[in-house]
Amino acid sequence: MATFLYKLGRFAFRRRHFVALIWVALLTLAGVGAASAPAAGSSSFSIPGTEAQKAFDLLEQRFPGMSADGATARVVFKAPSGEKMTDADNKATVEKTVKELSDGSEVVSAADPFKANAVSKDGTVAYASVKYKVSGMELEDASKDALEAAAQDARDAGLTVEIGGDALTAVPETGATEVIGIAIAAVVLVITFGSLIAAGLPLLTALIGVGIGVSTITALANALDLGSTTSTLAMMIGLAVGIDYALFIVSRYRAELAEGREREDAAGRAVGTAGSAVVFAGLTVVIALVGLSVVNIPMLTKMGIAAAGTVAIAVLIALTMIPALLGYAGRKVQPAGKKSKLLGGGRAAKKAASGAAAKPNMGTRWASFVVRRPVAILLLGVVGLGAAALPATSLELGLPDDGSQPTSTTQRRAYDLLSEGFGPGFNGPLMVVVDAESSDSPKAAVTKVTDEIKGLKDVVTVTPATYNKAGDTATITVIPDSKPSSVTTEDLVHGIRDAGTEIKADTDAKVLVTGSTAMNIDFSQKLNDALLPYLALVVGLAFLLLIVVFRSILVPLKAALGFLLSVMAALGAVVAVFQWGWLAGLLGVEETGPIMSMMPIFMVGVVFGLAMDYEVFLVTRMREAHVHGETPSQAIVTGFKHGARVVTAAAVIMIAVFSGFIGSSESMIKMIGFGLAIAVFFDAFVVRMAIVPAVLALLGKKAWWLPKWLDRALPNVDVEGEGLRALDGSKDTDPDEDRELVRA
Repeated sequence: MATFLYKLGRFAFRRRHFVALIWVALLTLAGVGAASAPAAGSSSFSIPGTEAQKAFDLLEQRFPGMSADGATARVVFKAPSGEKMTDADNKATVEKTVKELSDGSEVVSAADPFKANAVSKDGTVAYASVKYKVSGMELEDASKDALEAAAQDARDAGLTVEIGGDALTAVPETGATEVIGIAIAAVVLVITFGSLIAAGLPLLTALIGVGIGVSTITALANALDLGSTTSTLAMMIGLAVGIDYALFIVSRYRAELAEGREREDAAGRAVGTAGSAVVFAGLTVVIALVGLSVVNIPMLTKMGIAAAGTVAIAVLIALTMIPALLGYAGRKVQPAGKKSKLLGGGRAAKKAASGAAAKPNMGTRWASFVVRRPVAILLLGVVGLGAAALPATSLELGLPDDGSQPTSTTQRRAYDLLSEGFGPGFNGPLMVVVDAESSDSPKAAVTKVTDEIKGLKDVVTVTPATYNKAGDTATITVIPDSKPSSVTTEDLVHGIRDAGTEIKADTDAKVLVTGSTAMNIDFSQKLNDALLPYLALVVGLAFLLLIVVFRSILVPLKAALGFLLSVMAALGAVVAVFQWGWLAGLLGVEETGPIMSMMPIFMVGVVFGLAMDYEVFLVTRMREAHVHGETPSQAIVTGFKHGARVVTAAAVIMIAVFSGFIGSSESMIKMIGFGLAIAVFFDAFVVRMAIVPAVLALLGKKAWWLPKWLDRALPNVDVEGEGLRALDGSKDTDPDEDRELVRA
C-alpha cells in the first residue's frame, strides 16, 4: 500500500492542475445539484419490527388517511385570572380565532374546543387542534404566519395563547460558535506549522470535502428522505476528520523536507506513510458509521451512511488534493522546525546559527516520563476516567418532546399550559389499536379491552372506541396520569401490552399500543437491545483491521479497552451536564432531562472511529521505529517525538469543531457536539497520551507479539513504509506511472 500511495502522492504533486480541476469540478457539480434539487421535507420516522410501528402500519390499512403525516398545531388558550374560557367574551374570541385558523389553503381542519370537549374541568384552559395537508418542514411561511397572527389577535383580546405541535418546526441553527470552532482550528494549525500557508491547506481541503459531502446530501435529501440533522452530522464529522487527515500528511511532508528530500519525493513519502495511516483511520470511522445500519432504524442508518460518505471524501482529498496544493505552495511550506519570519522564524534561525543544542520537545519529555513511571500513570488515568464515568450509572434515556424545549419557546409554554389544565399525561396520549378481525365478536373484544385498561394504574381517561368502516378494528385513546417521558408512563405501556396478551388468548383480538409516546419507548428499547451486538460488530471488525495494521494482538486489544474507558467517561459527562444540570448554564442547556435515546449507540460508533484515528497515527510511528530496530521503550519515545505535537493539535482541532455545535438550537445536535468533544478530550489526552504509552512500556516486546502462523496469513499492508526504503535516493519515476494511476 505504501508504494502505491507514494506513487499517487507524486502523481498528484506533479499533475496538480489535473487533480485540482477534478475536485473543483466535483464541488461545482455537487453545488449545482444542491441548488437545483427540490426542498426536502421532514424525514419519515419509522422503527421496523416494533409494536408501535406495526400498529401504525395497521392504522394506514384499516383507517385510510387517518395517519397522514401532515403537520399539527395545538393553539392553547388560558383565560385571564378570575375568568373562565366559557365566559361569553372569551368564548367569542376563541371561536373567532378558530374561524381564522380554518381559512388557510393548507389547513385540513381546525377543531372548536367547545364542540370537541377540549376545555379543562376548571374552565380556565382550552385548546384548538389544527391539522394541515403537508408536514411541518413543507409548510409555507404564509401558513405559519397566519397561525401566529391568529394567536396574536387572541392575545390582544386579553387571553394567554401559546402554540404547540410540529407546525412551527424550523431548521435548526448552529449559531456563531460553529465559526468560532473553525477559527480556533485555524489558530492551532498556525501554531503547529509556524506558517500561514501550511496552516491554510488542511482548512481549505476540509471545507472543500465538507462542501462536496453536504451538497450531495442536500441534492439527494428529497429523493432519499434525509432529514436536516443528517447534513449537520456529516458537516460536524467531515470537518473534524478532514482537517485532521490533512494535518497529518502536511506534517509528515514537512518532516520529510527536514530530512533533505526533494519536494515531489517528500510529498510522495508523506502520502505513502502518513497517508497509509489516514486510509486505515478512515476505514475505522467508516466501519463504525456504516455499522449503525445493524440497528435497523432507517433514520439512523441514513445518518451513518451519509456521514461515512463524507469521511470517505475527506480521505480521498487528503491523499490527492493535499499533495497537489503542496505543489502549488512550493517553498512557502517550510521543513519541520522552520517557521516563517512573521511567526518567529528569524529568531529560530539565529539560535540554530549560534550552535545552541536543541532541547527535547514536549512529546519526548512526556514519553520519557511515562516510560519511567508507567504503573502510576496507568492507575491515575484509569481511576480518573472511572470517576468521570460514575454518573453514567444514573443514565435515563428518552426522546426530546416539547417538554424539553427552553421555557422561552411558545411550544414549551403550550406544553405547560396543557399540563396545568388537563394533567401532565395529556401531552403524551397513548393510542390503543384493537385488531378484532379474527374475533367472533369484535365489539365485545373492544369492550373487554376498554374495561381492562380502565382498571390499570396511572390511567386518567379512556375515550370511547372509534371503529373503522368494516367494524373489525378500533382505536382507543388513553390519557396517562404522568408525563410522557416518565418511568410510570413506560410501565403503563407495558401493562396494557401484558393485558393484551391475555385478551388475545380469550378473544383472538390483537391489542397494539402506538402513538408518539409508545414510539419513543419502543425506539429506546430497540437501541438498548442493539447496543451490545453493534459494539461487538464494530469493535470486532476494527480489531481485525488493527491486527493487520500493527501486526500485533495486544496493541489492538489495548486500543479497544481504552476506547471503552473513554466512551464511558464521556457518557458520564453527558449525564452530569444534560441530566443532572452541572455547568448547564455555561453550556446553554436551558432544560435538563433524559438523555437522547440514540446517544449511547451513536457515541459508541462515532467515538470508536475517531479514537482509532489517534491510535493509528500515534502507534504507527512507534511501530515504524520498532521495525527499524529501536527497543520498545525507545520506540515509544520516538513515536511521541514525531507524533505527539501533531496528535495534540489534531485533538484540539477536533474538540474545537465539535464544541462549535454546542451552540445549536437543536437539543440533539447540542448534546452530540458536547458528547463528541468531551470524548475526544478523554481519549486523546488521557487514553492515547497517557494510558497507551504506559501499557506499551509495561508490555515491552510482548506488545508486538504475533503468532507466526497468523503473521504468514495476514496481508502485508506496509503502513510503516518499509517498501519505500528501496526508493531512497531515487528522484525519477517510472514513465508509465502516471498512466497507470489515471487508469486506477
